[in-house]
Amino acid sequence: MIYGCIDIGSNTTRLLVATEQPLRELAAQRSFTRIGRSLGEDGQIPEEKIAETAAVAGAQARLAREMGAGTVAAVATAAVRDAVNRDEMVAAVEEAADLELKVLDSNEEARLSFVGATRTLPEPAQGTIAVIEVGGGSTEIAVGAPDGTVEWSQSLRVGSGVLTDAYLRSDPPALADLDAARERVGDAFAALTPPVAGVAVAVGGTATSLHRLVGGELCERTLAEGIAVLSGSRIDEVARRFELDPERVCLLPAGIIVLAAACRCLRLPLQIARGGLREGVILELIDASRSEGD
Repeated sequence: MIYGCIDIGSNTTRLLVATEQPLRELAAQRSFTRIGRSLGEDGQIPEEKIAETAAVAGAQARLAREMGAGTVAAVATAAVRDAVNRDEMVAAVEEAADLELKVLDSNEEARLSFVGATRTLPEPAQGTIAVIEVGGGSTEIAVGAPDGTVEWSQSLRVGSGVLTDAYLRSDPPALADLDAARERVGDAFAALTPPVAGVAVAVGGTATSLHRLVGGELCERTLAEGIAVLSGSRIDEVARRFELDPERVCLLPAGIIVLAAACRCLRLPLQIARGGLREGVILELIDASRSEGD
């Protein structure tokens, strides 16, 4: 069986097409639709952004079906969740892609990211595990068991897109602006008291992009090295040097600041997960299909 998942986030609209037994990626696609940045002071997504996102989702759904996906799911996260006119976005995407768009609440987003991360680890984790998903509009932290069972979760209104748009507008980012973003993130994490975990993993575009920049383990030292690179060179230079999309490079400093705060909060370094939200959605589609077969 082949499955597809379209994930409409605050920064990007992504497609994953994968097979089961074991979960294997057949295709992945990403478009920087930046819905979060488009939100006006009235909380409305502009009509042109709705049309753009719906067109992207429609093209992704067609690609998934052309590749043989019998089931294609679509989910939306923080930017759509918080928009005053979210129903307009939902209707436009559903018409363009010919499928149901589910707007996830923060708990469900954290849980699905946790499932996708923990069930695709190269080696099964032992004991309690923490999963950090840095999105564009929010950051979800979930702690639980390696089988995907969440015991504690929290959503914070800090994400790479929100922070970049509010504080990090120069190229490269100014040190004073980085400090202001750190203060905002520090305030968001200050009240958190997550359960003690033995291992922590990070999911999302920031984490996967950082593998090229600083390697496979994210700790306060390596994340500080990443900030030094990004604050010392222009976006286009970093993008060429590390073969990254300039849009992603623009968002990386803010994402690093959030991940560094997560390291301090959990008192653990972060591994970079193979799976995340989209994998979690597909794994649960597979589980549901097997249950129906039984």
